[in-house]
Amino acid sequence: MYAIVEIAGQQFKVEKDQKYFVHQLEGKPGSKVTFENVLLLDDKGKVSVGAPAVNGVQVTAKIEQHLLGDKVIVFKKKRRKGYKVKNGHRQRLTEITVQEIGKKAATKKAAPKSETKVETKKATPTMANPVKAAPKKAAPKKAVVKSKTAVASKTKKES
Repeated sequence: MYAIVEIAGQQFKVEKDQKYFVHQLEGKPGSKVTFENVLLLDDKGKVSVGAPAVNGVQVTAKIEQHLLGDKVIVFKKKRRKGYKVKNGHRQRLTEITVQEIGKKAATKKAAPKSETKVETKKATPTMANPVKAAPKKAAPKKAVVKSKTAVASKTKKES
């Protein structure tokens, strides 16, 4: 029996009593973790494929230890430019041991609640039913300021 499970964003083909190194998980060594996102389950030749996950199946695993992976060296260089950069990285990993691949206990559905009367709210304006607003008042007209040349020309005409 095996299953394909999504663990920490990656897919793993897991079997019972096997050890796997996955991206670091929350939890202390010795604690149990359950993975419910089972994508495929093969039970003695009977294959169940989920869409996207198989309902009612979970994988239980035990966290063995947290550790660091191998060091990866990242070296960048541009020749004849005097450019060199060296960086390193160690991935944080968790070692898990799969203890059980099995079905979840059937969850009981809650009894349907008795129907209650729902109060309706007042209608709100929508595009289909717009509420007409009061017309806006026109802004008062401002006095027009005349330029000095216009004022001077009028005074000359009057005299």
